[in-house]
Amino acid sequence: MTSTQRLAYLKGHGTENDFVIVPDPDGRLDLPARAVARICDRRAGLGGDGVLRVVRSAAHPEARDQADEAEWFMDYRNGDGSIAEMCGNGVRVFARYLLHAGLVEAGDLAIATRAGVRRVHVAKTGDVTVSMGRAELFEESVMVTVGGRSWPARNVSMGNPHAVVFVDDLSHAGDLLAVPPFSPASVYPDGVNIEFVADRGPRHVAMRVHERGSGETRSCGTGACAVAVATARRDGPAPTETGAPATYTVDVLGGSLSITELPDGTVEMTGPAEIVAEGTFDPAWLAAALA
Repeated sequence: MTSTQRLAYLKGHGTENDFVIVPDPDGRLDLPARAVARICDRRAGLGGDGVLRVVRSAAHPEARDQADEAEWFMDYRNGDGSIAEMCGNGVRVFARYLLHAGLVEAGDLAIATRAGVRRVHVAKTGDVTVSMGRAELFEESVMVTVGGRSWPARNVSMGNPHAVVFVDDLSHAGDLLAVPPFSPASVYPDGVNIEFVADRGPRHVAMRVHERGSGETRSCGTGACAVAVATARRDGPAPTETGAPATYTVDVLGGSLSITELPDGTVEMTGPAEIVAEGTFDPAWLAAALA
């Protein structure tokens, strides 16, 4: 990147989980962690929970083996610049961008991620549905502690790690400014997203989340999926056993998501995704961020 080049960006959100979108179709941009952190800074940068870098799968070494299935790769970075396997709200916003930019038609498409190819249905307006794959539930005993209270956590993977904690009141999660302590640390050697969940009604829960690398966010798509699956297991047999889908409404701080676990174990997430702005980085500022 030179000081005379201009790089485009867009800003989007899914249930107020917000992202800076950086189109880089040919994979030419070196985007180090420090640059991502500066871009996501809410006072000195554009502000965001993360960055969605848009790259053709064939142009990215981590996605070339997915290029036959999905033309576009979502190179997702957390707000601190760290690399993440997956972001559910991010996939919806990524799909909305592809349609907005005229790179895909409305309807069904495939998006490559570090957690594998995700199938998406994007309408011209309104909600986006993502097939999030199957959840994995593990039996490791994990405890999460906040303010002198401790709870057992359900260990769930949606391609990235989650610890789901059921509480009587969401205020028990505290301020979520720092990572809530969990043990044993060995269960999550690369960190974890921690969801605190309270019941709101039949198949209806609310959650707050501390996202790995970002802090508390207004929403977490993979977290909502992990919460729905963990709640369904708490409530009864899995859809793979009953043969009937289980749908949960999951309220997040930024809105609501509908999560369905199908009889084959696949989890589908439906929710809004919007593009709210676009522009170009100041070349000198970006050059300093990339230096």
